[in-house]
Amino acid sequence: MPNRQASSANSVDIDVAPIGNGRIAALVNNRGRILWWCFPRLDSDPVFSRLLAGDEEKGFSDVVLHGQVSARAQYVRNTAIVETILEDAAGNALRVTDFAPRFKLFERAFHPAQIVRRIEPIKGLPRVTLRVRPTFNYGGPVENVAVGSNHIRFSGGTDVLRLTTDAPLSYIVHETPFALTQPVSLIFGPDEPLESAVDSVAREFYERTRRYWLNWVRGLGIPLDWQSAIIRAAITLKLCSFNETGAIIAAHTTSIPEAPHTPRTWDYRFCWLRDAAFVISALNRLGATKTMESYLNYITTIAMDVEPPLQPVYGIIPNQSLTERTAPDLSGYRGMGPVRVGNQAVEQTQHDAYGSVILGASHMFIDERLPGMGDEALFRRLEPLGHRAQRLYLEPDAGPWEYRGRQRIHTYSATMCWVACDRLARLAGLLSLEDRAGYWRATADKMRDDILQRAWSPKWGAIAGALDHDDLDASALLLADLGLLSADDERYRHTVEVIGRELSRNGFMMRYIAEDDFGAPETSFLVCQFWYADALASIGEVAKARDIFSDVLSRANSFGVLSEDIHPTTGELWGNVPQTYCMAGIINTGMRLSRRWEAAWAAG
Repeated sequence: MPNRQASSANSVDIDVAPIGNGRIAALVNNRGRILWWCFPRLDSDPVFSRLLAGDEEKGFSDVVLHGQVSARAQYVRNTAIVETILEDAAGNALRVTDFAPRFKLFERAFHPAQIVRRIEPIKGLPRVTLRVRPTFNYGGPVENVAVGSNHIRFSGGTDVLRLTTDAPLSYIVHETPFALTQPVSLIFGPDEPLESAVDSVAREFYERTRRYWLNWVRGLGIPLDWQSAIIRAAITLKLCSFNETGAIIAAHTTSIPEAPHTPRTWDYRFCWLRDAAFVISALNRLGATKTMESYLNYITTIAMDVEPPLQPVYGIIPNQSLTERTAPDLSGYRGMGPVRVGNQAVEQTQHDAYGSVILGASHMFIDERLPGMGDEALFRRLEPLGHRAQRLYLEPDAGPWEYRGRQRIHTYSATMCWVACDRLARLAGLLSLEDRAGYWRATADKMRDDILQRAWSPKWGAIAGALDHDDLDASALLLADLGLLSADDERYRHTVEVIGRELSRNGFMMRYIAEDDFGAPETSFLVCQFWYADALASIGEVAKARDIFSDVLSRANSFGVLSEDIHPTTGELWGNVPQTYCMAGIINTGMRLSRRWEAAWAAG
């Protein structure tokens, strides 16, 4: 039997590269191991679950090069294709290429629930072992392995994963070393036969997928500065999109802890309405209008069901259950459980959702590139959300950070309720609905006065994180962008200065520092770095903002990807990955801070 013991060479971290195609996504580490893949869609059971398996060697696919001394991995430029070069002590070397097929086929988008892995000798005669160890039901064992003529079926319960390959099947099943004399391909996916030879399918899919990504990137609008980082963020953001419904998930993973040995382990494979404005802004600035339009359609689909209150978070199919449970067969990232499936935040009251939906939907009224513009009928469908925001803005909720055991009237939540009414006033004006414009403007103005009066903290001389409280919160950095205060308002400038002084730890911005349900937070929520840079730029401190932005880019993993959190002392990345908030932050802040293209020729 194969050795199932862990070794230091197989230690787990989040130096990982996402691959995907709008239906599925997987993570490949810097040694060519696929250690996370939810199959057959973004929020499914991970058939490759090694990322959360602790010390257990299960839930992965890798290539073991005997006598290996080096590994280097990188993306094929401007694509979501990863290439890993492994070399042994004798100078033998091989290349592993991993991707998920995505291209046009029969005038339709072709993005099957498949991963293609191609392994090629590039120097000498490498001796390799191909290991494929899937799991089912969140870390449970394979119940049956059936070997066909050129495929292996792994099954567990009702789920089946099929590996079709031109590599020797017995060598894979028994994990037997062999000499790699020619390229071999492994195609993972549903229990369906391929229509052509494995090698030709793998090579054709590679070339067509490469062309797809190159053409997609070619159509992006990007700034002069930080181009490679913004392109990588754009590709990664697109990998978080579920093509069928347009939903964009918060991350590909669940339960990577926010800090070492903390119970703050959450499932992020869902769509938070709070993310909408940031993501839509990023897609708009990139000119990725098709992805933006699909996301807007997803959000407006949710908004049309106005009878129940809006949930903070929805599944990639909006009506699916997100009831939270734990997975007992996975011990967690580095053994730091619990591993959660679903998210209890769906049960919370978070009032910012109303403003997020209306702010996102506003693009449909002002962006002439969209084929279907917003009209009076859509405006009338949005108004009930505004009425609900009007009723709720001075009611306590769980806030933007989803406190599980405390409710306050959070400044951000109240502000987003104001945003809902303020944007309805503006949209009514665009549509020449003068009576509705007057109603919503009067409503928004009163709300604004109430919020600013009660959110001001005399103790700090700044806007606090909750009305009638003094605790500071980094979300107050967003108030100028949202329009509650202008950037030249002294109250906003003082707020930026106080937050920058009081919430910074070794140059990293904390969301807040007061204790919550789990004690005092240990790590910096990385998106706050982008908010702080944006805020500094808005009050005229552009050079400092650029330094902060450049520094946070340098903290990305070797593939240019950021997770949710960073430890302010060690600089280690923590939290779920890739973090949509951060990818949108790279795009939005990079575009704001970049020099104009004309600057490239100014010296001449």
